[in-house]
Amino acid sequence: MFGLGMPELIIILVIVVLIFGAGRISEIGGAIGKGIKGFKKSVNEPDSIDVTPDQKEKAAKDKDQNPIEPK
Repeated sequence: MFGLGMPELIIILVIVVLIFGAGRISEIGGAIGKGIKGFKKSVNEPDSIDVTPDQKEKAAKDKDQNPIEPK
């Protein structure tokens, strides 16, 4: 995968630790994990707000817009 071996991954890890610090890496990992968890939850759950009108509401709205006039 991309030609990265163990020595290259160790060098990348050392650079990341030097840039962010050991304590900050755990915070970043936790934030990424929460973000992925929230994304999966939002994808799997149906929408909590249903904006489709009920049949009764739709019929009442249509009736108000197009009243029947007696002849």
